[in-house]
Amino acid sequence: MKTVALLGNPNVGKTTLFNSLTGSTQRVGNWAGVTVDKKEGFFGDIKVVDLPGIYALDTYSNEEKISKKFLEDDEVDVILNIIDASNINRNLYLTTQLKQFKKPIILAVNMIDVAEKKGFNLDYNKLSELLQVKVIPIVASKEEGINELKDALVSDVFFSSQADNDFHFEDEKTTYSFIDSVIEKCSTISIKKGKPTKDKLDNILLNPWLAYPIFLAFMALMFQVTFAWVGQPLSDMLDALLNDSLLPFVTSLLSDSSPWFQSLIVDGIIAGVGGIVVLLPIILALFACISVLEDSGYMARIAFIMDKVMRKMGLSGKAFIPMIVGFGCTVPAIMSARTLESEKDRKLTALLVPLMSCNAKLPVYAVFAAVFFPKYVGLIVAGLYLLGVILAFIFGVIFKNTIFKKDEEPFIIELPEYKTPSIKNIGKQVWEKARGFLIRAGTLIFAMSVLIWFLSNFNFTGMVDVNDSLLSSIGSVIAPIFKPLGFGDWQSSVSLLTGLLAKESVIASMGIIFSGDLTLMLPVYFTSASALSFLVFVLLYTPCISVIGAMYKEYGTKFTLFSIAYQLILAWVVSFIVFNIATLFL
Repeated sequence: MKTVALLGNPNVGKTTLFNSLTGSTQRVGNWAGVTVDKKEGFFGDIKVVDLPGIYALDTYSNEEKISKKFLEDDEVDVILNIIDASNINRNLYLTTQLKQFKKPIILAVNMIDVAEKKGFNLDYNKLSELLQVKVIPIVASKEEGINELKDALVSDVFFSSQADNDFHFEDEKTTYSFIDSVIEKCSTISIKKGKPTKDKLDNILLNPWLAYPIFLAFMALMFQVTFAWVGQPLSDMLDALLNDSLLPFVTSLLSDSSPWFQSLIVDGIIAGVGGIVVLLPIILALFACISVLEDSGYMARIAFIMDKVMRKMGLSGKAFIPMIVGFGCTVPAIMSARTLESEKDRKLTALLVPLMSCNAKLPVYAVFAAVFFPKYVGLIVAGLYLLGVILAFIFGVIFKNTIFKKDEEPFIIELPEYKTPSIKNIGKQVWEKARGFLIRAGTLIFAMSVLIWFLSNFNFTGMVDVNDSLLSSIGSVIAPIFKPLGFGDWQSSVSLLTGLLAKESVIASMGIIFSGDLTLMLPVYFTSASALSFLVFVLLYTPCISVIGAMYKEYGTKFTLFSIAYQLILAWVVSFIVFNIATLFL
């Protein structure tokens, strides 16, 4: 099997090319730091290894170490170096360093459409001759040139010259002098009148006075789409279909079956799994909005404008990107913290990322907000997200001045070209999110629903009322902890416990335990004040077991235990404060 190492600068379309070559569906984002570890894919008998984006092989960042170690220690047959045609000067610096490994190199010149719009044109044959590598122009996002690239990888016909020793340079200045001479010989530039679109948009979106209001307006629009225009209406339609059509049909179908089996199917599986699946449109709508911001290139600008705020926490604006990722899922957010330059930044970011509300918590917010605050659903959910951000800022400042007293790192971030969001790319990402959600619903949440149904209907004597069940006994032990927060019943306590496996299980568990429409049952056990307190606790308490595992893998036992402890204490204290204040006004 032939092994191809795929390398390039951050944000040059490397992951897009990897997906096109291998048929994989790795995450693609129009900002740096999407790939944080090496990934493998295949086409035919060729293995393609997608390595983290790096600017050079002498910076000693985590990503550079991964890439350099792979090139030195593994049997690499071909180096596939992808570069951005619109920023070729900087990109070729890495190419000159890759020549030193004395491996066949294919240079995939990407984004040629963007370069041509800027008036920059390349003679690819001349570039191939000067660099002594095979050069193939491509547009990875449109899959242009991909077949030619595949043919080149299969053919084993590479540039015949072996004069790689000619590419050893004394220093960086000498290297760039060579690169400038290469570009001068193989390129033509036609002058374009007027200011580039990127500059025009940046003058508005990065304006010191306008940047923050525009950002907040985008966030408000995102929640409006999710909870007023698209996500919530579709969720309501699915809910009506479930309760008005599916449940009566299944109940009728099982009318002659034994009571315990009917209860398992209707009260256990359908109430548990179905109660979560109907919320899928809300999750996908929010995720689609975030994907649009990423694909357009605006996400990197958000990190840039947030640099001043992040500095107050002892972090650079680059750390804001893992936090944004955390709104989708905390696991990749913790993993993407690897792209930060220092150990201090990585650890501090990992402690704060769980305070960003992940998509798995959204079903809890949606149900409780719809029941207790029907006129202000979007406002309540947006408020929870904002509370997480504010607390992350406060604790960032606290940690900066206590356990992370170290020098700050310089802030360097790639501001990508603006792009019209790709429907295909966004569709792929939304589909992957939906598929992952449904897999969880069909496996983990299904298993949890069956287990919760069993524990809520049985004890050691047999089938009993839910208040005499094993689940009631378990919940009664931990319920007193939550009594000062306004929800000291065993049902809520058990639901929070199941949330440690998957946050969606909180609602799934309640659907089984309450054995009825949550719209009718929740007001029996919660007031508006205690519901708000419960939502805050769900926002802040220990994340799911997958997150704990990722944190343990990255930072070890002591760090993970500290993270769990401080989040539990924080969740309890803030919920206590919210409950007592809300009681005065609600």
